[in-house]
Amino acid sequence: MAVKSIEYRNTSFEIAYDIVNPTAEKTIVFLHGWGSNKEIMKQAFATTLKNFKHIYIDMPGFGKSPNNTVLATKDYAHIVQSFLEKTTHHLPLTTHNLPLTIAGHSFGGKVATLLNPQNLVLLSSAGIVEEKPLIVKFKIKLAKFLNLFGLGKLTKAFRSKDVNQMNQAMYETFKNVVNEDFTQVFENYKGKAYIFWGKEDTATTLSSGEKIHALIQNSEFVSYNGDHYFFIKNAHDITQRLDNGIL
Repeated sequence: MAVKSIEYRNTSFEIAYDIVNPTAEKTIVFLHGWGSNKEIMKQAFATTLKNFKHIYIDMPGFGKSPNNTVLATKDYAHIVQSFLEKTTHHLPLTTHNLPLTIAGHSFGGKVATLLNPQNLVLLSSAGIVEEKPLIVKFKIKLAKFLNLFGLGKLTKAFRSKDVNQMNQAMYETFKNVVNEDFTQVFENYKGKAYIFWGKEDTATTLSSGEKIHALIQNSEFVSYNGDHYFFIKNAHDITQRLDNGIL
């Protein structure tokens, strides 16, 4: 593991990362989901795509990359882009001058889409606002009621398990990103997108994947048996499909 310091809005972010196949000329970047880290992405993909340099990143607040600053998804995209420019010594990703592929799982899918690479790989990406279960709606209303009476500390009991162990800055960050509607962002993406999904995913349901596929004009969609982490068992097939298409 290596660490690189990135300056963004007068704040220094220490970004932990790993590189696999460092001498390869082409590059693929893997971005994990919320509450996850680069190790899960490495577990799935490190032994695949041997003709590519893999860059695995712990985004701020996850894995070995600390964070005490409230962020939004666009901030993560800026930080990751700065990291990539500093690490790979390439032009900015938004120029489309790079043969660069970015793969993002869940929250990482939103960050990857904002980076606007030539080739986008979405693994059960977040970004489509879905109807919340009744129990979640009840918890939200109860938390708001308690906050009105200065009982905000009690609302910690209702927090999502995704933020249960995180500091206050990351909890505020979670609130910033959890209900973002990326419909327009997906629709505006003009590169090539490969969208992979778990059929039994309850965090980002299959219908969200189908909607993203419809929004991105130049995209392909494949679903697998499995939940939100379907890609761990299906990495070989996923990367074979990529090899046959863009890589």
